[in-house]
Amino acid sequence: MVAAWRQAPGIALPLRDLLDLRLGATRGARARPMARRSGVMASRQPGSGMDLREIRAYVPGDDPRRLDPSATARTGTPHVRALHEDRDDITLLIADFRAPMLWGTGAALRSVSGALHLAASGWQAVGRQGAVGLIVADPQGVRALPPTPGDRHMAGLCRLLADRHAAALDATPGPQASLTEALSLAAGQAPAGARVILTTAPDGWPSAQAALSRLARKRQLEVALILDPLELAPPARPLPVTHDGTARLARLQPADLGRQMDLLSALGALPRRVDP
Repeated sequence: MVAAWRQAPGIALPLRDLLDLRLGATRGARARPMARRSGVMASRQPGSGMDLREIRAYVPGDDPRRLDPSATARTGTPHVRALHEDRDDITLLIADFRAPMLWGTGAALRSVSGALHLAASGWQAVGRQGAVGLIVADPQGVRALPPTPGDRHMAGLCRLLADRHAAALDATPGPQASLTEALSLAAGQAPAGARVILTTAPDGWPSAQAALSRLARKRQLEVALILDPLELAPPARPLPVTHDGTARLARLQPADLGRQMDLLSALGALPRRVDP
């Protein structure tokens, strides 16, 4: 029998909530020309094609290999070459359902907010006829669905998210799955040019920096940091903390997101904060 608290809003991850995101995510999506096969799109992102789209000022997150020496020297500020290319439209979602994500002080657990963020991105990719895959890291290991286009596959992906979240809530505390394992698996499933979205906690990724850096090479890696209200505005008064029979008072500090985002950018990822 499932404990009642696991079915409470914000703690449970209902499949219906994930499926309902389809309407908003796909509204206004334009159909692709029939000449293109499903899962392939004409890229609007700077790529490795041969046709020059524009030369523009560098912005954080641009590939430094696209720097244009002539425009940079002429203007005195970094400029990059943006190129057209045909590329596979593949989006790989990585859900972190390990212990730090199964926690929250606001309206929802971090894991629930992260899953909703991923599902919305997945439905957007389906709306443009892209292929979507999923990797879940939870207390019992790593699960994966390879990238495939289509509404039916995306619905199955949502079902896996809901099932693994329920299993994570029910898991006995113990050794956690490695995020490095999930990221290494992602590197094998996401080809060059693919978009990869990882949802995790601010303190959930530092142990996997090497794997993050490898995954970011030739891929568009977004690391969405799922924030809790306590991290943004902790109580001003000290709080009692007990560990190994010793009680102390501790004053919480807001999460240092600036340093986190700078480090993620240095690894080649695009950091993004997801506020509660």
